[in-house]
Amino acid sequence: MNKRWLELSVGLMMVAGVAALVALALQVSGGNMSRNAQSYAISALFENAAGLGPKAKVTMAGVTVGEVVSVAIDPNALMAVVNMEIYGQVDYLSIDSSASILTAGLLGEKYVGLTVGAEEEVLVDGDVIEDTQSALVLEELIGQFLLNFGDN
Repeated sequence: MNKRWLELSVGLMMVAGVAALVALALQVSGGNMSRNAQSYAISALFENAAGLGPKAKVTMAGVTVGEVVSVAIDPNALMAVVNMEIYGQVDYLSIDSSASILTAGLLGEKYVGLTVGAEEEVLVDGDVIEDTQSALVLEELIGQFLLNFGDN
């Protein structure tokens, strides 16, 4: 009986450990088990998405307000179209809001930063943010620096 109790308690501890690891992995990756049922989709066109991918954060004033759903090329504009899902409680993004692709740290992950404009009309499902700023690509900056440095 004692040996059986020991085996059962070790098994339960193993199950609890695996569950804790899964919860920790979801927390660290920014994922969650349930999708936000109340959300709306917006998109933005960028000249260069530079490593931005699905599941990237969409933030406003440093607070996560959504996530990137997909990044694709628009065959008409020949630009990167970033489709985002914004949480439903963030219903105050004005139509003149701007979007920028930013980097967390010097070489960190890419994310979309939103800045609210001054208009009273707000973005709704399917709208497109027109004021965008593409990502800064470190390799391009170094190349420009070296080119300018070589000219002097």
